[in-house]
Amino acid sequence: MRTLPSGQYLPGHSFLHQLDARTKLLCLFLLMAAIIGTSSLRGYALGLVVIATLIMLSGLPLRYAVASVRHVFWFLLVIWLMNALFYDGEGVLASWGIFQLSRGGIRQGFRVVSNVVLILILGNLLTMTTLPTQVTTALESLIKPLKLIGVPTEEVAMIISVAIQFIPTLMEETEQIKMAQIARGARFESKKLAERAASFLPLVVPIFIAAFRRAEELALAMEARGYRNAKNRTKRKQEPLAAYDYGAIMVCVLICLLQFSLRW
Repeated sequence: MRTLPSGQYLPGHSFLHQLDARTKLLCLFLLMAAIIGTSSLRGYALGLVVIATLIMLSGLPLRYAVASVRHVFWFLLVIWLMNALFYDGEGVLASWGIFQLSRGGIRQGFRVVSNVVLILILGNLLTMTTLPTQVTTALESLIKPLKLIGVPTEEVAMIISVAIQFIPTLMEETEQIKMAQIARGARFESKKLAERAASFLPLVVPIFIAAFRRAEELALAMEARGYRNAKNRTKRKQEPLAAYDYGAIMVCVLICLLQFSLRW
C-alpha cells in the first residue's frame, strides 16, 4: 500500500486548514491563472516561492504536498518529449525524420510540464487541507449564479466532489494492483523501456474495472440512503468570510495581477 497520502484530507490546525473553503477555491483559480499566464523563469520563480510559502502555511510535510507529482512522473516525461520533439520552434538542434529537437520545443516542454506540476501541487494542497463536504458546499456556492442560465449547480458540485474523493482511492487501488502484478513477475523497474511499458499494460483493465465497481457501489449506497437529487438536500448555513479570508484573496489577486501586468 502507499505510504504517502496523495489528495486525502489530513486534519490540522494550520492557516490553510482554517481558511474558508470558498476562499481556498477562489485562491486556487487565481493562482492557476497566474501560473498559466507565466512565460519566464522569473515568473516560475515567483510561483515556486508562493507554493513553498503555502506548503509552510499548510503545516504538511513536503513529501506529502508533492506526492501527486511523483505518481505522474512518466506522464510528465511524455509531455515534455512530445513538446521537445514535435513543437515547431526556433533553434533546431537535431532532426531525425519526423522528430525535430529545438530550443523552442525544449522551452515549450519545460513551460507545459512546469504548469502541470505547480497546478498539481496547488490542487493537492487544497484537497489535503479541506474536507470533501466543504469543497462541495463551497463549489456550489461559487457557481450558484450559473443557475440563471439553467445549469444544475447542485449536481455539478456533487459530481466534482465525488471525482475529487475518488482520486486517492483509485491511486491506492492502483498501487495494490501494481504490487500484485509485481508478485506475478511484472518488471516495472526494468531498465529496458519496452519491458517497463509492457508491464504497465496489464494495469489498465483492472484499474478501469475497479473504477466502475467503485462507482456502482457508491450509486447503490446513495440510493439506499434515500438520495434522489442534490436540490432537496438540506445544507448547513455558511459562515461569512473572516478578515484573513479577504486578506488571502487580495494577496492572490495581487500575485495574479503581478504576473499579467509585468512583462516577465
